[in-house]
Amino acid sequence: MSTDTARRLVESMRDLLWERGYTGTSPKAVLQRAGAGQGSMYHHFAGKADLAQSAIVETAQEMRAKADAELSGPAPAVERLTAYLRRERDVLRGCPIGGLTQDAELMADPQLRAPVAETLAWLRGRLAEVLGEAVAAGELAPTLDASAVATTLVATLQGGYVLARAAGSREPFDQAVAGVLGLLLSASEH
Repeated sequence: MSTDTARRLVESMRDLLWERGYTGTSPKAVLQRAGAGQGSMYHHFAGKADLAQSAIVETAQEMRAKADAELSGPAPAVERLTAYLRRERDVLRGCPIGGLTQDAELMADPQLRAPVAETLAWLRGRLAEVLGEAVAAGELAPTLDASAVATTLVATLQGGYVLARAAGSREPFDQAVAGVLGLLLSASEH
């Protein structure tokens, strides 16, 4: 087996986790999507959970890198936060990491849950850093609790995905982002 096969297996698992979740993804479905033979998964991975962990870790790393790039740079902190919140997303598919929290089987496995929890904690922390920069620069009120607001921002995004998926429209997501930005920007009028 080649490492190309392992790569296809990981990519297929990433896609299927986003589409179906862990419980809804069978090894057979992964093999079919990857165009790999029956023994391929067990040649490269200890089993479904091992492959899923590789896929989740890769998705988490990609998500962190993208968010960090969007939240870094020379622009004012509030401008970077606004751009991050308003960036183009595949809203109706939901968050490839946050959506995994709805899978009871995945959440019951500490190895699979860990990269999900770590990524969401990292995002809250990174947003708190940027909010702290905004407070220090006088862009936001000095009384703003950066940690609490960062958690609110993550909760708004994740909840926005849920509302949009339930409605079959990105409109509730966009409204949630506009609403939280309105609240955030009103905090700059200290």
